[in-house]
Amino acid sequence: MPSESTMRYGCNPNQSTARFYMRQGGQLPLEILNGAPSYINLMDALNAWPLVRELNRTLSLPAAASFKHVSPAGAAVSVPLSEELAASYFVDDLELSPLATAYARARGADRLASFGDWVALSDVVDVPTARIIKREVSDGVIAPGYEPEALALLKGKKGGAYPIFKIHPDYEPAALESRDVYGITLEQTRNDFMPDSDFFSHVVSKRSDLSAEAKRDLTVATIAVKYTQSNSVTLALDGQVIGSGAGQQSRVHCVRLACSKADNWYLRQHPRVRDMQFQQRVRRAERVNAIDIYLQEEATPAELTAWEANFTQIPERLSAEEQRSWLDGLQGVALSSDAFFPFRDNIDRASRSGVEYVVQAGGSVRDDAVIEAADEYGMLMINSGVRLFHH
Repeated sequence: MPSESTMRYGCNPNQSTARFYMRQGGQLPLEILNGAPSYINLMDALNAWPLVRELNRTLSLPAAASFKHVSPAGAAVSVPLSEELAASYFVDDLELSPLATAYARARGADRLASFGDWVALSDVVDVPTARIIKREVSDGVIAPGYEPEALALLKGKKGGAYPIFKIHPDYEPAALESRDVYGITLEQTRNDFMPDSDFFSHVVSKRSDLSAEAKRDLTVATIAVKYTQSNSVTLALDGQVIGSGAGQQSRVHCVRLACSKADNWYLRQHPRVRDMQFQQRVRRAERVNAIDIYLQEEATPAELTAWEANFTQIPERLSAEEQRSWLDGLQGVALSSDAFFPFRDNIDRASRSGVEYVVQAGGSVRDDAVIEAADEYGMLMINSGVRLFHH
């Protein structure tokens, strides 16, 4: 592997001089198998890879992430899909390997946000996984290796220009990391925290029954939130992220955003959505957009006119009451926050999106009020004492 490599351009095309290299010298642990990456491609790849690597090492399952603008739109480990969920993710026509299942879940968390994503995979990419990536709109992929047929499939994307990265699976970064901001170098120890059994030990709520599945989902949410731009809150269920509230200045806005995405994720599984009859010409990405408009409470006449043209038969819209009734079936959701909750309004909002398990740093002057709110809703709450800001 080379000691350095050039990038297509920096964060924006006008930043024409760009390269990546090892500050301490030596060979790069990253090999470009295809395409010419940009600065943002590298930023997404080098945040997404440790996420899936840590999920895989912690839970011993194949893991995948769908990254957009240095935050995960979705992340997941391989948990089998129901027929209904496979249909909701548009993969019911494919044979899925465990790794392909993980990526289907990661991309299915928020298909609207995952359009043009960066893909990260914990295992050697097999043909079933490559087939999903091949037919979706994405900007590149990073993995520890590729089966020859899978690599050939991926090299055919974007007219042969699809960026494909191979990273050495045993590469360990240096203990210190640094970056230059406005000509000044900042240095810190790398955040090598991994959630272990002690992380879940400080239960502060009356409820204390933490099942293996809930612990798995809290682990997924926590490792995902670790690599999400702060402030951030992540919701997970069945081994996958279902909602992410990233980069918000207010903690409650993180919760509202994550919960609204989780609500949309669950509403997309409603029978009326799954039974939509689209025109044959309508592609998957356009179907995602049409479903998003369908689930909006309000849409302009122009939006509705364009929306109706997607269907062979215009579906009856879900009323607010029907949506709420369906959402009441969403239960057992795990929530991880990258810092403490300052007010109970976060818990009040989370309760409406099926959250039953919460891990937060704790340490707020209002911890008692937040714990009291968790008890009112029958939630299990863990105060971990660990903050996970990521910038």
